[in-house]
Amino acid sequence: IEENAVTVYCRAEDIDTVKSVIPSAVEEYVEIMERESGVKLEPNVTLNEDSNRCIADSSYGGVKLTAARGRIVCDNTMSSRLELVYEELLPSIRAIIFPEDA
Repeated sequence: IEENAVTVYCRAEDIDTVKSVIPSAVEEYVEIMERESGVKLEPNVTLNEDSNRCIADSSYGGVKLTAARGRIVCDNTMSSRLELVYEELLPSIRAIIFPEDA
């Protein structure tokens, strides 16, 4: 995504950790984008520090990125990742629980 204005949301207890890794993460992202696509980006990444808008503790950590005034959302929290894995594993679980008769 070539959005230059991105806001990062995290849990209130993770703000200091996320704040410390944003510069290196942005630098790595810019390098990868330039190497892989030839596009030189200058993203403006900000961390939401409004405690009223932090991610809930029930997310178990991770981050949520938003761009285009919230119309683009990348939810990379542990709870959303676990939901994805659960959905992907359902067919395997179903096959184990309900094996087909041979």
